Amino acid sequence: MRAHETAFREAGARLAAVGLGDRAYARAFREETGIAFPLLVDEERKAYRAAGLRSANLLHLLRRDNARARARARAAGHRQHHLGQNPFQLGGSFVFGPGNADLFAHVSETFGDDAAPATLLAALRGPATGRSSDAGIRG
Repeated sequence: MRAHETAFREAGARLAAVGLGDRAYARAFREETGIAFPLLVDEERKAYRAAGLRSANLLHLLRRDNARARARARAAGHRQHHLGQNPFQLGGSFVFGPGNADLFAHVSETFGDDAAPATLLAALRGPATGRSSDAGIRG
C-alpha cells in the first residue's frame, strides 16, 4: 500500500493499517516498512473479530496459491518481517466512506490473498461515477 499512498490521497482517501501486537512491535514494523500512514494496534484482536477476519493454519503454508504469492512478493522486493503475536492471523482490506458507510470489504482467505490497490481505488470512486469520495482505507 505504501507505493500507492499518493493515488489514494489524490482520490480523497486516507490510509490506515491495523496490526496485532503491542506498541513496540508496531514501532519496529513501522521502522522496517517505512510506512507513513497511521498504524493502529489491536492487541486483543477485537477489530479482527468484528471484521470477521480468519486465521490460517500450517496447511496454508503448503498451498500453491501461497507459493505463487511468496514468489511475487520476493520478485517485487518484499521480505518477511518479524512474526508477530499471531502469525496465522489473516488480514483484510476495507474501504469506509462518510456516514459510516462500508464501501468495500475483502477478507483474506490465505496469506497472499490481498485486495488489489486498483480494486480499492475503484471502490472509492463508486459505481461508474469515477468521482472521489472522502473515504478512508484500512487494511
